[in-house]
Amino acid sequence: MSPRTAIQQETGRLHEPITAEGRVLHDLLSAHLPGVREAAAGNDRRGTFPTDVFAGLRKDGVLGATVPEELGGLGVTSLHDVTFALLTLARADASTALALHMQLSRALTLTYDWRHGPATARPLAERLLRAMGAGEAVISTGVKDVVRGGVVTTLTPDDRGGWVLSGGKTLVSLAPVATHFMIFARLTGEDGRVRLATPVVSRDEPGLTVLDNWDGLGMRASGSVDVLFDRCRVPADDVFLRGPLDDQPPAALAGQTVSSINMLGIYAGVAQAARDLAVATLARRPAPPAGGLSTLVAEIDARLYALRSTVAAALADIEEAGQDLEGDMDERGHRMMAPFQRAKLMVNQLAPAIVADCLTLVGGASYSAAHPLARLHRDVRAGAFMHPYTYGDAVDYLSRRALESSRGE
Repeated sequence: MSPRTAIQQETGRLHEPITAEGRVLHDLLSAHLPGVREAAAGNDRRGTFPTDVFAGLRKDGVLGATVPEELGGLGVTSLHDVTFALLTLARADASTALALHMQLSRALTLTYDWRHGPATARPLAERLLRAMGAGEAVISTGVKDVVRGGVVTTLTPDDRGGWVLSGGKTLVSLAPVATHFMIFARLTGEDGRVRLATPVVSRDEPGLTVLDNWDGLGMRASGSVDVLFDRCRVPADDVFLRGPLDDQPPAALAGQTVSSINMLGIYAGVAQAARDLAVATLARRPAPPAGGLSTLVAEIDARLYALRSTVAAALADIEEAGQDLEGDMDERGHRMMAPFQRAKLMVNQLAPAIVADCLTLVGGASYSAAHPLARLHRDVRAGAFMHPYTYGDAVDYLSRRALESSRGE
């Protein structure tokens, strides 16, 4: 049996960890699930972040799970195992899983910067990873600029050889407990071209404000607030420089894939939780279900199997492509992003449909804000808004790739 075949067989169902490090993460996380599940409904209703849960995860080393062992973490490198961990957590509470995703995925991309990035990026990546592994750093990422006033987050040189960050980011999950923020910003180079940069800003930096303004339809306990920057000073060595805005190479798609693919586990977990709740409710009823409901149960299980298998297959393809560091790096980026986007499209179709059918199985009782399915119904909708990409950009990317490939044959 080839290694490729073995990977496909082991990951086909996305039902268990496949590495020793992944099993350690799963066991640590499992100990927190009862508390997460117990707090989920109240946190959702109030829109409060599960601070106590994250204090426990931090103490037990879960927040450093994807930091390399030599830098103090658990050394989980398998995307499959990270995705499965988030799936497991999302079955208890999707908001908690979304916030944890920010930390785990950030360490994965920082690890690449540490091992393979430019020499200028490696010291900063190592410093952040060591702090994450020691439980000293919780890092949230801000990508989308705040809408109010058309603010664009910018980085400009200061008078001390460093930088000044101004602007604001929205939907910054995990922000309530973050110690540091990695912010996507623009800077204008000496040649006049606009470039991308990712400054790292400490929470206690003067001018940084974490708002308490998250009031989402779903994922209400994820702490996805706005963070504002009013001329925050950033040391010269605390910035990742990413190149011109209008000339980002396809190779960068690899990092975007690694930082986001794991969130598909969250929506698979929501769909699984809805299925389990609805089928258990149906099974407890004294009379056997009518034929229509029995058919719906079978269809839900078939779609859930397709959903989990699709995510598992994409993860296997992406893991294989990610290990190729000797070939064409631009093509490697496409080989990673394309299966991610195909799987994301399917998850965004199948997961909400599964949850909706679970409401049908349960009936009118589920049409109550206090019913667990109501929370799952709202949470699962968040998947469609997660970057990269939203629906329009995803179909443009995939169709363009398909047409370009056909022309080359």
